[in-house]
Amino acid sequence: MSIQELESIAAALGSRVVGTSTLAGGFSHETLLVTLTDRRVVVVRFGGTDPAVEAGVMAAAREHVPVPDVLLVTPSATVIGFVEGVVLSDVLAGELSAREAASLGAEVGRTVARIGRVGFDRRGFFTGPDLTVAGERPWSRQLAEVAEHCMSAAPAGRLDAATRRAWADLCAAHAPALTEIDGHARLVHSDINPKNILVARLDNGWEVRSLLDWEFSYSGSPYADAANMARFGAEYPDGFLDGFRQGFAEDPPLPIVPNWAYLGEVLDMFALSDLVTRPQGHLVAEQAAARIRELVGHGSGRTVKNE
Repeated sequence: MSIQELESIAAALGSRVVGTSTLAGGFSHETLLVTLTDRRVVVVRFGGTDPAVEAGVMAAAREHVPVPDVLLVTPSATVIGFVEGVVLSDVLAGELSAREAASLGAEVGRTVARIGRVGFDRRGFFTGPDLTVAGERPWSRQLAEVAEHCMSAAPAGRLDAATRRAWADLCAAHAPALTEIDGHARLVHSDINPKNILVARLDNGWEVRSLLDWEFSYSGSPYADAANMARFGAEYPDGFLDGFRQGFAEDPPLPIVPNWAYLGEVLDMFALSDLVTRPQGHLVAEQAAARIRELVGHGSGRTVKNE
């Protein structure tokens, strides 16, 4: 990112840059808060997979969930409106009673469930801003091979050989369960976690102000987003995760099956497998490796279970 790029973006918005500050961003992009001469404040995200596709996803999602306004899309950047709110991860790191945490979790759960109200004709990944879906083989037939590939691609030293083998075997054992949801073709955020959610405390409870960072979205099962939120649930304050699951199940985009949380966790095995392939020093990759060791240590999985 250069000042020339920022000035070009500001000019396209009919203004000029007054000041910038860096915001926390993902590992695939850089995020800046930019103040313009007309007093507008915008967020500029450089990098990511395909800004035009992400903008298309946000346009489709905004009928059902709060997302920032997309102001400009370039080949290398997305410019969105600034949304007032507190990052959920900061709220969860503070002092919350179990009752407050449960109320907040329920509101987040209801919002995340609404992402899946956007439907498509088949599962798979988006090929352009019109959200045409390329189509994929059933997830149930991919999980075992994806896990095998990722275990061979992970940096040496992150997981020992025995753990890699045990994880690949665990994925293969649970993969057939996904036949139950292979036909789901709903919008999945795929990176919905406390760092990508802005919230606000109101007099009568909590409000989700915005869901951010849609670059990894695809068409699949909404249960994947629920599992994404629950992945590191042990770090959340008491009450939040129970509230989230209750809120998610209140008004789901698809009929909730009794084992929906389990199916989501099996889908999350794709993400855990992929995360540990990231370079050394990647914090979330190390968290994912710890989660894999935990699940492998429970044999068939204390959390990954069909109940």
